[in-house]
Amino acid sequence: MKIISYNVNGIRAAMKKGFVEWLATTGADVVCLQEIKAMEEQVDIAALEAIGYKYNYWYSAQKKGYSGVAILSKIKPNNVVYGTGIETMDFEGRNLRADFDGVSVMSLYLPSGTNSARLAFKFNYMDEFLTYVTALKETHPNLLICGDYNICHEAIDIHNPVANKNSSGFLPEERAWLSKFIASGFIDSFRYLNPEPHNYTWWSYRANARNNNKGWRIDYHMVSEPLKEKIKRSIILPEAKHSDHCPLLVELAV
Repeated sequence: MKIISYNVNGIRAAMKKGFVEWLATTGADVVCLQEIKAMEEQVDIAALEAIGYKYNYWYSAQKKGYSGVAILSKIKPNNVVYGTGIETMDFEGRNLRADFDGVSVMSLYLPSGTNSARLAFKFNYMDEFLTYVTALKETHPNLLICGDYNICHEAIDIHNPVANKNSSGFLPEERAWLSKFIASGFIDSFRYLNPEPHNYTWWSYRANARNNNKGWRIDYHMVSEPLKEKIKRSIILPEAKHSDHCPLLVELAV
């Protein structure tokens, strides 16, 4: 199974930039999208169905034009779960899960900490999410949580760790939480197979950052430990330019 994760920074804007045509070339079975910034009725579903994604699920934020996640699939899932059931998290449309034979796939959009209030919201979300996932693994041990975590884990994951040491997304507390999350039973599939530096998934629109590859790796395919031996490939696809993020792909032998 090939699974793509992509923060599209607005699905309608991405589709105007050739997202559908690009997606048709990838061979992905399942696609997890984040920051869709749209309601389902605002999206050209027919264009996605035409390239094989007959099953698509949308979980939008209550606030229009904001946040939201989606899962597109060529395979019919056995079950789909919208949200976590945690009121403080679900109103922003940040979690959507589809259960397939052999693996449960979640599209996650973890909040950013753009100011002190949002940073406090992010820390609360992180704590509640880890508790939720720990319980979820009891019933769904084969779990893939893809998406935008809005955290660089290590210095190798950010172009300038010294200058950004006080920036949200690379704060010691955020990095410690991601270490704790991984230690709870997950594998950073890209880093598991790729030790090389200078691999990023997000670039600022400022200062020609993408062309100069001054980026951050904040998007992940986190694979639960029982699936470790089934990780066949995990790559970043920086040539896709429909967003300030780029997509990433993992291939599991499930």
